[in-house]
Amino acid sequence: MKVAIYCRVSTEEQDADKQEFICKEYCKRNNFEVFKVYKDTISGMKQSRPEFNKLLIDLRHYKFDAIMVTKIDRLARSLQHLLSLFDEFNRKGIHFIATTQNIDTSSATGKLQMQILGAFAEFERNIISERTKEGLRGVEGVGKRGKDKKQRKRRGGLKKQLSYNSN
Repeated sequence: MKVAIYCRVSTEEQDADKQEFICKEYCKRNNFEVFKVYKDTISGMKQSRPEFNKLLIDLRHYKFDAIMVTKIDRLARSLQHLLSLFDEFNRKGIHFIATTQNIDTSSATGKLQMQILGAFAEFERNIISERTKEGLRGVEGVGKRGKDKKQRKRRGGLKKQLSYNSN
């Protein structure tokens, strides 16, 4: 299997070489070929990361069979972003491996783990949606809006004041 390794650290003081070493050792033990190592020094909260963007371009050109990281949080910090990535991996037939977390979607167990994670994420999205709808129903007709709960401005209110003051 041809593998793309992705390593990410958040600051210059951190070192991605340890992540690279762990992944390369995993590849040796499992007879995987390393296609390329992509390294970023940037916060995981940012969806746009230079090396990660290159990895996605190569993924879309089917240059490798799997993406490998040491931990899932190296790939994405937001669950929504992570799930959108896994969706793309599945559509492209790309496996995902997190070496220190024993996740490998090329196995039945790894696929099950990702399906469970996806089910929890969908549940979370549905709960948020339900709460939002309940909240909107609760303020319906109250005449207030948003976080600051300011009264809505009435249209034409200024015109009425001006005509009242001029009389």
